[in-house]
Amino acid sequence: MVGGRLDDDATFSSDAMEKADLREAYERGRRDERGRRKRHPLGMTLTFAAAAVGVVVLGLALMHGSFGAAGAAMDQGLQIAEPVASQAAVNAGARIRDAADQARTKTANAG
Repeated sequence: MVGGRLDDDATFSSDAMEKADLREAYERGRRDERGRRKRHPLGMTLTFAAAAVGVVVLGLALMHGSFGAAGAAMDQGLQIAEPVASQAAVNAGARIRDAADQARTKTANAG
């Protein structure tokens, strides 16, 4: 072979250097793309929540035989859960109000 290398070690180190350069360029490209595609945590949370609701609806549709029956089952479940959730929200509001009143009292007594 005319103009070729006679030393096999030199070829191997050249190939290794090319692979290292290629790997470094690949990693640099990945970092650049990751920087361009910032994910918003709230958007990802909403996406996963919507996907979970979709899976639940599909599962209910399979169990009840139709989307109409699945919707009726979901409505019934929500009617049962609504009073409990409402009472929990009222209790949470009262606790927050009490904590705020206690903080105001401590601040007024300290200063």
